[in-house]
Amino acid sequence: MPYYLCSMINKLSGWDDTIIAPATAAGAGALAILRLSGTDAIDIVNSLFPFKNLKVQPANTLHVGMLQYEKNDIDEVVVSLYHKPRSFTGEDVVEISCHGSLHIQEQILKACIQSGARAARAGEFTQRAFINGKMDLVQAEAVADLIASSGEAARKSALHNMKGGFSQELKNMREQLLQFASLVELELDFAEEDVAFADRTQLYKLVEKLQVETRQLLLSFRLGNVIRHGVSVAIIGKPNAGKSTLLNTLLNEERAIVSPIPGTTRDTIEEALNINGIAFRLIDTAGIREHSLDDIENIGIGKSREKMEQSDIILYIFDVSSETETDVEIERNKFKKLGKNFILVANKADLIAAQKILSGENILQVSAKQRLGIDELKEKLYSLAAGDEDLMGSHTIVTNTRHFEALENLSFSLDEIIAGMDAHLSSDLLSAHIRSGLFYLGEITGEITNEDKLDYIFSKFCIGK
Repeated sequence: MPYYLCSMINKLSGWDDTIIAPATAAGAGALAILRLSGTDAIDIVNSLFPFKNLKVQPANTLHVGMLQYEKNDIDEVVVSLYHKPRSFTGEDVVEISCHGSLHIQEQILKACIQSGARAARAGEFTQRAFINGKMDLVQAEAVADLIASSGEAARKSALHNMKGGFSQELKNMREQLLQFASLVELELDFAEEDVAFADRTQLYKLVEKLQVETRQLLLSFRLGNVIRHGVSVAIIGKPNAGKSTLLNTLLNEERAIVSPIPGTTRDTIEEALNINGIAFRLIDTAGIREHSLDDIENIGIGKSREKMEQSDIILYIFDVSSETETDVEIERNKFKKLGKNFILVANKADLIAAQKILSGENILQVSAKQRLGIDELKEKLYSLAAGDEDLMGSHTIVTNTRHFEALENLSFSLDEIIAGMDAHLSSDLLSAHIRSGLFYLGEITGEITNEDKLDYIFSKFCIGK
C-alpha cells in the first residue's frame, strides 16, 4: 500500500498519535532504551533536549546531550532519529538511550507523556509497522516468535518468516489462484456466449499442486509445535532407579538432590535442556511404587503419574541389575497403551552384576553416574521429537495455530474446487470456491482481516515491541 494512503488511513482511524514505551526488558540495568513513534515523536523529544534542534537533524543520526524537563536535568542520553517512512513503524521514530535506573526510566516516560505522548499498548509498534505496510501479518507475528525463541530451531524458523520466506510462498500461491479466479469470473460476463477463458486442465493441475504444498505445510505443524513450545520429558521410575542422577548428568550440574534413601524426591523438578536447537523440558518426578505409608510421598507419586500423562516423551529409568525382561515388557506395553513416545533407560549398566543385555523396542543402556550412553540418549530424544526433519534448513515450518487453522480451511477449499470441476460446476459456483481459497490465504498474511483479530494478535506481544 502506498505510504501516503497508509498515512491517510491512520489519521482517519486514530493511529496518528505518538506512543512511547521501554524497548528493553523490565528492571534495572546498565542501559535502557525508550522508544517513541508517531507524528510528534521528534517534536516531543526536541522539547526535552534544549542543547540541539533535533527537528533539523538528518535521519539515522545519534545525538548526545542532557535530557531536561521543566529545566531540571533528568539524565545524559543518546537520542537516535529515524524519519518516516524509513523506520520500523513507517512513522517518525525516536529512541532514547539512558542509564538503566528504573527511576530515570520513569522520569523520562513521565516527561514524554506530559509533553504529548501516550503509553503504548502491547505490540503497538509492530502493529503500526503492519498497518503502514512495512510488513505483513506473518512477518509481524514472526517478530514476537523471534523474541520468544528458546532454541536455535525456533530462532531460525522465526527469522525465516520475518524475512518473508513463508509470506512469499503464500503470495505465489495466491497470485496463481487469483489469475484463474479472474478468468473464471470473466466467463460470467459472457455466459450467454458460453465462452471459456480459464483452461480447466491447467486449473486442475494448479489446484493439485497447491494441494500438495498446503498438505506439506500442514504436516510441518507437528514439528512446528516442537520448535515453538519445546518438548516435555517426564523422567519416571521406581525409587532409587537413578532418576535424579540422570537429570543432573543431562544438565551437567547438581540440580536434584541424590540420596540412597528411597523417596528422597517428593516433588517434581523441572529444568530446560537444549539439544540440537530444540528445547526439552526435563521433569524429575518422585519414585513410583505401589505402597507407601508416607502421605507426602504418596502426593508426590500422584504428581509423577500426572506429569507422565501430560508429557510428550516418557523416560522410564530402571535399575538394569534388578529388573527382569518381564518387568520391562510390562512397562513397555503400559506406555504403548498411553500412546506416548517413550524410552526405556536401563541404568547402572556399568555394574558387574548388570552384564545382561536387555533387548526389545526403545531400550537404551546407560550409566547416569559414569556418564555412559548419555550422548546416545540425547540423540534418541532428539529423534523422537524431530524425526528425520532438517530443523536448520531454510524451508517453512508452520508454528502458529492461526496459520494452521487457515491452511486447513484452504485445503478444504482446494478440495471443493477439484470436486466442483469433476462435477462440471458452473463458473459462478466454481468462482465462489476459488474466492474462498483466496480468502484463507489472505487471512494468514493479513490482507484480509478485521480490527478485533488484529488487536487480539498484537495484544500477545511485549509492550515495547
